[in-house]
Amino acid sequence: MRAQDTNGEAADALALRALVWTLAEPQRAMRLLDTTGLAPHDLRTRIGEPSVLAAALLFLESYEPDLIACAESLGVPPAALVDARATLETL
Repeated sequence: MRAQDTNGEAADALALRALVWTLAEPQRAMRLLDTTGLAPHDLRTRIGEPSVLAAALLFLESYEPDLIACAESLGVPPAALVDARATLETL
């Protein structure tokens, strides 16, 4: 069973959408890889793992302008991304 956030979207699905948003901009994507220590190959092979998705959301949390921009782009409140990260960290 998938953990749902307050908007009814599964935490992993929301995190995956946020990750796609993050990777859409090359400089932001490189910052994600540098910050998390993930290599592109690791990211491709482990993309569905809760720990990787949580790390991607934590990356956004660490820079509020990106967190807010991502949330606006996805049509969710920033707190939904934070809640999704917290949920993924418990899986």
